[in-house]
Amino acid sequence: MSRIGKKIISLPANVTATLSGQSVKIKGPKGELGLDVIDGITAHLEGSTLTFTRANELTATRANHGLVRALVNNMVVGVTTGFARKLEIQGIGYKAEVKGKMLVLNLGYSHPVEYPIPADVTIAVDKDGKLLLAGIDRARVGQVAANLRAYRPPDRYKGKGIRHEGEHVSLKAGKSA
Repeated sequence: MSRIGKKIISLPANVTATLSGQSVKIKGPKGELGLDVIDGITAHLEGSTLTFTRANELTATRANHGLVRALVNNMVVGVTTGFARKLEIQGIGYKAEVKGKMLVLNLGYSHPVEYPIPADVTIAVDKDGKLLLAGIDRARVGQVAANLRAYRPPDRYKGKGIRHEGEHVSLKAGKSA
């Protein structure tokens, strides 16, 4: 069996799970998330533990076994503690600010870039110009971070742009080197 897939998920006291057919819904203090389980994988709820079993030993089913368990575990973590990402903006004149439901980015273009903030993700800008993204859905927070980074990825020569916190960008030597 899959090492990840056979692990049990123990639900905290303030989290409830409901199974209906092939869908799993997790409800906690921060919100509610749902997932349709992939065919061939079955979820079992016994008390405050969730387990997943697979119907056969096909390669795709074995791969999905661990995937489904990991996705449901991320849902449990999301509704209890949530997920967060930090982005750094580096460059002279590069800045970000939140105006209502829009994130306005000045990234060296001739115009400011306006990004509508999704309802399920919160974005804040701290005093150092770092963007703090938070939400209960791990995939959604990561996708919003990737979308923001795509507006101005780090430059290989000067290092200017939007990068994840702690991301190392190796700078290339210029023409003169």
